[in-house]
Amino acid sequence: MKTNPNFLKFFIVLLFISQSLINQGQNKTAIFPDWKEGEMEIHHINTGSGESVFCLFPDGTNMLIDAGDLGTERDAVHTSTLPTDLKQPGEWIARYISRLLKYRNEKTIDYALLTHFHSDHIGKVIPESPKTKKGGEYYLTGMTEVAEYVPFKKLIDRDWPDYQFPSPMAGRKDFDNYKNFIDWNIQNSELKMETFMPGDNSQIELLYNAEKYPGFVVQNIYANGKLWTGENNETKNIIPENVKPDENRICAALKISYGKFDYFNGGDITGRISIKGDKWRDIETPLSKVLGPVEVCEANHHAYVDAMNETFIANTTPQVFVLQVWNARHTNLTTLRAMTSTELYPDKRLVLATNVHEFAKNYLGKNMNKIDGYGGHVVIKVKPGGDEYTIYLLSAEDESMKIKSVFGPIKCK
Repeated sequence: MKTNPNFLKFFIVLLFISQSLINQGQNKTAIFPDWKEGEMEIHHINTGSGESVFCLFPDGTNMLIDAGDLGTERDAVHTSTLPTDLKQPGEWIARYISRLLKYRNEKTIDYALLTHFHSDHIGKVIPESPKTKKGGEYYLTGMTEVAEYVPFKKLIDRDWPDYQFPSPMAGRKDFDNYKNFIDWNIQNSELKMETFMPGDNSQIELLYNAEKYPGFVVQNIYANGKLWTGENNETKNIIPENVKPDENRICAALKISYGKFDYFNGGDITGRISIKGDKWRDIETPLSKVLGPVEVCEANHHAYVDAMNETFIANTTPQVFVLQVWNARHTNLTTLRAMTSTELYPDKRLVLATNVHEFAKNYLGKNMNKIDGYGGHVVIKVKPGGDEYTIYLLSAEDESMKIKSVFGPIKCK
């Protein structure tokens, strides 16, 4: 019996279409691909309860930037804990990091950086906070809880070991707990402590195969009023000596570069001031002149009304803004309009947020269309060599690492 050639062609086409539909369905439930040597990943971890960023560098060196926990005493403007409130945010962050460390035998964090001492970055101590099981006199919240499950090899903050700038830190519950954690671990574990050094580009370096990736560098930009000048390791003071700045204006800020790719994380630095406000309170403007253009910028101070001024945005011209937010007031209309303004620079850009509170959605109204994606972990995966990168939005409602949206690949400038 002879086969009809037209029927055979039709069958092949039908098979091809069916397979395509299967592949599309698989893509809708695709899982985030594992890190491979040569890639760089920057994970903005969404717990709904503060800030946390985890980086995988090209040779496998890793770094945690902040781990916040606002505690259970929240008002209606705060988002809920993700995936659920059955665990504290620090444990959820540690579990997320552990899934990323399948490539190495020991699950440890090479560098942990605390940008400043606010609870949404360090962790808040509440009556329900569990005590460490390691024997120390400290409680588990935020940074200390992550370290309970994934130990830190080196911890860097803006004012170790004196903690006197701009005034003594002792006596603040969250800080005292953090200090107790440090003191016990220096004596009883292998934890090393360092002060964040503005202007330095070797404090955070590749530990396992640095010579293979000469295009990688972490440049410390700013902390404690000291700003890198752009020359060697030199810094200058941009805050008058006779003032006591608030914590946000002195937090650590850095740039991570890999090939053509640049990423900026400035913690909670601010830059919007009143007409009669002191000029020194604008940290963003002088910092942006040194920083220059970047591919990706995590929005300063969660894109709150006192941050992301027009000069900063015009000088840095990001291709992507990442908003790590947990409060209805964070997603501010003034800053959102500035970040998307083509008057400041004409290039296309993406705005991606870990959360958008329901109150904020109502407040933003039609301006919600300026946000290209939200509601998950925002992850940057840079290709080997650093010429191109892709942004993934991953589900935060569970631990599946399921991909919700993909943006890119994007060519670096």
